[in-house]
Amino acid sequence: MLGTAPSRLKLLSDMPETDPIPEPFRLDTYAFDLPEALIAQEPPAVRGSSRLLQVDRRSGHLREGHVTDLPGLLRPGDVLVLNDTKVVKARVFGTRPDTAGRVEFLFLDIDDGAARALVKTRGKIGEGITADLDVTSPGVLRVNVGPLEPGGTHRVETGLPAAEFIAALERVGRMPLPPYIRREREGDPRDAMDATRYQTVFAKEPGAAAAPTAGLQLTDAILDGLKSRGVVLASVTLHVGLGTFRPVETEDIRLHRMHEERWIVPPETAAAIDAARARGGRVIALGTTALRALAAAEIDGRVRAGAGSTRVFLHPPATIRAADGLFTNFHVPKSTLFMLVCAFAGIGTMKRAYAHAIARRWRMLSYGDAMLILSDTDGRRAQHD
Repeated sequence: MLGTAPSRLKLLSDMPETDPIPEPFRLDTYAFDLPEALIAQEPPAVRGSSRLLQVDRRSGHLREGHVTDLPGLLRPGDVLVLNDTKVVKARVFGTRPDTAGRVEFLFLDIDDGAARALVKTRGKIGEGITADLDVTSPGVLRVNVGPLEPGGTHRVETGLPAAEFIAALERVGRMPLPPYIRREREGDPRDAMDATRYQTVFAKEPGAAAAPTAGLQLTDAILDGLKSRGVVLASVTLHVGLGTFRPVETEDIRLHRMHEERWIVPPETAAAIDAARARGGRVIALGTTALRALAAAEIDGRVRAGAGSTRVFLHPPATIRAADGLFTNFHVPKSTLFMLVCAFAGIGTMKRAYAHAIARRWRMLSYGDAMLILSDTDGRRAQHD
């Protein structure tokens, strides 16, 4: 038997090695050190007062400024595309009538009669549970929670029309802040502030489980300044869903599956983009969610009007043609959002820009500072600080 070992070793040595994952598809490519102390726990005292890092998309040069500079950085005839989704107060607690235990819900994809939700409870859900939500007055709403589905959500039977259920959540729910913004579990003195500041000033269409955070930076005064400058404001709708909360867990990012999100590109927005292209204007997406909506609607380089659901995952080495510029907040390491901005401006440029901001102790993530990625942002050659 000992004589068989060498031949077995030889067979193993003859096996081809597994091909390494190419750099753009390796999860570790998108890693960087983000000090926890830089993660903004509250918005700036005054909306619109955040810093703005201007990144030249072609050269990679950086320039520091402020969000209030935005009207002067865009040109007459440019189109700024806003995501007009409205965050629902989708985080709410209930009680299990069988055990009196607490159940935490984060509602997503709310439809007539039912919704999908992330559900947390001490006991096992198994084939399903019943919970009473304190969302009606007087009394409670009893909902039926189904078993765990692929993707980590549960189907929750509400028995209410979508608009009525959303109205009930607005009365008693809490803003679904991302987990890196720390709040007391069932009530926090900052809840009233979050209800205002974790919502854009142009929010219109209810349905999001997270804010399009780049839009949190803009004020009515900045929007008026853009219009006075001759910048066309256009809107899309993408209801931000579970994908915002889901980390990438595969070493090969091509194996990651995005959560489905609903989008709408109105005819007037598609027409505004076509007109801008015809006159040599630029299209700037306000946030990664606006860019995802445009990318979902883009066919052969042209953004078409329409509506649907998308799982589009934008990452290097993809070429993004739906927009020429991107205004965005800073994002979590190894996240699909950081991968998107790397696809838009290049991995090296984005890592250098993030290192620049972190070294200068800028405020990070949803309530933090912002970035404008745009070729020739101010009409002059930018200087690298």
